[in-house]
Order: sequence, then C-alpha cells, then structure tokens
Amino acid sequence: MKVAIVHDWLVAPGGAEKVLEQIIECFPDADLFSLVDFLEDRQLLANKPVATSFIQRLPFARSRYRMYLPLMPLAVEQFDLSGYDLIITNSSSIAKGVLVGPDQTHISYVHAPMRYVGDLQHRYLREANLRRGPKSWAVRTMLHYLRGWDADATNSVDHLIANSHSVARRVMKAYRRDAAVIPPPLDVDEFELCAQKEDFYLVASRMEPCERIDLIVDAFNATPERKLIVIGDGPLMASMRAMAAANVTFIGAQPFDMLKDYLQRARAFVFAAEEDFSIVLLEAQACGTPVIAFGRGGVLETVVPVGERQPTGVFFARQTAVAILDAIDRFERLHHYITPAACRANAERFSATVFRRAFMAEVTRAISVVDLPERIAAMGRGDRELTTQQQDWPADEPPKRN
Repeated sequence: MKVAIVHDWLVAPGGAEKVLEQIIECFPDADLFSLVDFLEDRQLLANKPVATSFIQRLPFARSRYRMYLPLMPLAVEQFDLSGYDLIITNSSSIAKGVLVGPDQTHISYVHAPMRYVGDLQHRYLREANLRRGPKSWAVRTMLHYLRGWDADATNSVDHLIANSHSVARRVMKAYRRDAAVIPPPLDVDEFELCAQKEDFYLVASRMEPCERIDLIVDAFNATPERKLIVIGDGPLMASMRAMAAANVTFIGAQPFDMLKDYLQRARAFVFAAEEDFSIVLLEAQACGTPVIAFGRGGVLETVVPVGERQPTGVFFARQTAVAILDAIDRFERLHHYITPAACRANAERFSATVFRRAFMAEVTRAISVVDLPERIAAMGRGDRELTTQQQDWPADEPPKRN
C-alpha cells in the first residue's frame, strides 16, 4: 500500500514527535506531510523529506507559527493525498482534517482534542488576558469556527486511536466516537536505572501557566530544608525565579544527557499539571525515580500509587501548595515501599516495541473493517452472477453441486 503520514507541525522534539518516529519505523516507505517543518533533529524523521504547507513560507513562521492557527484548516486541506491507500494522521489539532476519499483508509492517532476550543477555552482566554474587549471577541469567534471545523473534520477519520483512556473520554465527549487506546512510546533503553538517589527533588517542564510550577515553588518555599531543582524554560521563567527561595534552583533548558542525569539522581520527580499524558513521568520511572504528582488525567495510567502492588509514586488530590506539601510528607514517610526496580518495570510497559506491536495491530484491524463493505459488495456481485447462471438452467435440471 502507498502510505502518507501527516503531522501537525515539526518545530521541536516532544512526545508527539516520539510517536511520529515510531510510526515511521512501522512504515519506513511512507511519505511525510506537516504544516511547517523547522525540526533540527532529522533522525526522528529517519532523514526523510517533508512536504509542507504554504504556512512554511509566511513571515515569522519559524517562531510564531501558532499565530497562523486560523489559516491551518485551509492549509491542511491543500495536501493532495488522493494517490495514497492509507493515511495516518498524528494529531493534537489540525492534521486529522486532511481531505480523503471513500476508498482510502484514514487512521488518526489523537494526542488530545483541541482543548483550547473546547473545555479549556475559558482557562486559555483567562491566562492570555483575553476575557474582555474587541480582541477577546475576535478570538472567541475564531475558536467557535475552529470547534465546528474540528468536529466536521473528524468525520473523515475511519479509526481513532487515543494516547490514553483520559483522551479517549475526551474524544467521546467532543466527537461522540469510540477510540482505541495506545499509550505513546518510551525508548526505555535511553535511560539507565540508578538506585542511588541524592537529597533533592526535581521538576522538568515548560514554564507555562498550565504546568503549575508556581504551586511547586510555593510548596518548597515553605520548607527551606528541602532542595528543589527546576529544569526548563518558557514565558514564566522570570516570574518563577523572582518568587523562589534560596532552596529552589532554576537551571533552564538542558540537553538530554543533563536531563537524564538529574532524573537518575533525584529523590523524586514532582509534577503538578493536569495532563492527558506526560512522557517525562515515565522517563523518571525508567531511571528508577519515584513520582509525586497531581492525581488526575493520564497520570493515573502511568504512575502506580502507594497502597497498590509495586507502587511507583504518591498522588495529591488538589492543585495547591498545601496538597503538594502533604504529598511530599507522605512520600518521605512511605518511600521505602517504592523501589527503583518497580519504577523501572512500570516504565517498561510503555516501550517502543510494545507501541509498534499495538499500533500495527490497530492498523490491521482498521483496514479490515474499512475493506469489509467492498468484500460484501464483491459477494453481492457473485450472487448476481449466480442468479444469471440459474436463468440458463433447464427447469427440470437443478444445478449440480461439486
């Protein structure tokens, strides 16, 4: 079969790009499409060329491609995929809106429905200071249009795959469609187990409001005897540094080897965001490091809390500094129940090999379901041919059976 793989945008390596890497591994001869391609690490793409949209050539596309969001539905519809038998879209927003025909199979791996046009719209407007005024109404109108387009575009997908049960529930809510669940892959072999832990806690995240780094910093400000190291960068970096006490150290964005070193040595990894899936939690566990996390969303599928068999972490129920402090206290009382070996074993359930096997099984199943009407139609043609032959048989001589 001739296969096309369509990705939202290729700007920086992340969880979606790790999924793309494994899909390419499954279909090494596939052609790649993306709205923009500014990715420096070409190994993720197996050094394959990428066909891009007109947005690639617009001003400031490299640094401000998101400002062209209103044009993205138009852009993705310009990809001519008519010559492909199988189209796989790897999407958290736009890619699944490609135009496909009735004889093509369209499978979409969904990282999340477009939450900024759905259930999280008001939070995004609030964080962007767009709750009132003409600009707010312009943005709200655009988001309303995108919400309708997104729902219509999903109708062209034959088979949906969600990256977690949390996302599958959102898919049902947004599109009234069932979705298979295949968690994103973790390259477990890139992380070595380390049983010797040092006396510091770790955060690795983008410095954005939804990550709730402020709550973690507040919690550690209240306990100066505990040390916190924060890896990452983003628009809130300056304000986070300004509010941090002396026991909180920001070291900015770090290369992979440095991140892995801190993940291996940390006493525990702290996570306060509500995410549908976060690969960094599995990376920490692959290093043998426990997780202290907000117990909602995809975290419930990747971390085993104390109290269950072979635990790998501790949950807190509310996004507050007090709740985080309580979880840290519980972790320090119960940490002996959590072993590096258990953390590693839990991470291995999400290996790239497991992902590829599950993904290919879903592709095979989707193709067989889509082809079923054609097989039924072929059976119908056979029945018509049989009826034509019966008309030629003598009335007193029934057809012979072999």
